[in-house]
Amino acid sequence: MTTVYLGLGSNLGDRRAYLKAAIDGLRLILTDIKESSVYETDPQYVTDQPAFLNQVISGETNLEPLEFFKHCQSIQKQVGRTPQTVRFGPREIDIDILCFGDVVLKTDTIEIPHPRLHERLFVLVPLCEIVPDWVCPKTGESVQKLIQKA
Repeated sequence: MTTVYLGLGSNLGDRRAYLKAAIDGLRLILTDIKESSVYETDPQYVTDQPAFLNQVISGETNLEPLEFFKHCQSIQKQVGRTPQTVRFGPREIDIDILCFGDVVLKTDTIEIPHPRLHERLFVLVPLCEIVPDWVCPKTGESVQKLIQKA
């Protein structure tokens, strides 16, 4: 089993319901789920959109990273995510793989650990809440150090 950390976000519709539905869907591929608090955050990159609710969860999976990623995409669609017309734009639900065990992976469709993890307090703070001693397998930096630098 591999420990996975996921960032969840929603800024359209019933944001809490979308987060809950995503976690319910993830229960099919994760065990021993731990949830951070839910944080309301201002949007980054494209700022002319509603505020987000963000949360980080962890869990255990026996899937391989690419298979897990495909399941996450499927869950997003099942929960109600519609195709985005603007990158970093509004969305019903977003599930980002922040970290997948000690895997470091880069393909045309996915990069693990998440390539913008280090600049996103909206995932670093809740990540630190559930695993304060986490160390990024790519950089070797602790979550506390990443928070200080963000």
